[in-house]
Amino acid sequence: MTALDIQVSVDAGDWPPEDELQSFSASVLDAAADFLAREEGQPFPGEAAELSLLFTDDRSIRAINAEWRGQDKPTNVLSFPAFPVTPGKMPGPMLGDIVVAHETLKREAEELGKPFEAHLTHLLIHGFLHLFGYDHIEDEEAERMEGLETRILARLGLSDPYGDRSPI
Repeated sequence: MTALDIQVSVDAGDWPPEDELQSFSASVLDAAADFLAREEGQPFPGEAAELSLLFTDDRSIRAINAEWRGQDKPTNVLSFPAFPVTPGKMPGPMLGDIVVAHETLKREAEELGKPFEAHLTHLLIHGFLHLFGYDHIEDEEAERMEGLETRILARLGLSDPYGDRSPI
């Protein structure tokens, strides 16, 4: 099993307690890391790879999105790799940060008719893959990233989030 050192913070929003988010996030991201290591040949360092998760609300993620991406609107998840990364290469022992907004996640889950936890799982995996350099700007990149997401989610017993709708 690949070792991850995950730091969880709840900044704002109607999130479960940090210890529950820590446990949930660790199970999801450990599965994603193991998948990348075993199925994709993604090398991991000998020591634990570090990342931080910030669970917040739409107001906070909107401010972050405006400052760092020039988009003055809330979004579901943002990822900030600690260092420049290339898909298929280990970014280093410090992976980066993932920020998730509660209201957007909850609204999307309801619109999709999915449990909150299933959509959170998808967004955590989506954000995690961004820390490894995967993206969805170009069609070819999107197909690769969405394929990885779908295969990781299937390992966790969850359906293909792209089966009948447009990507994130």
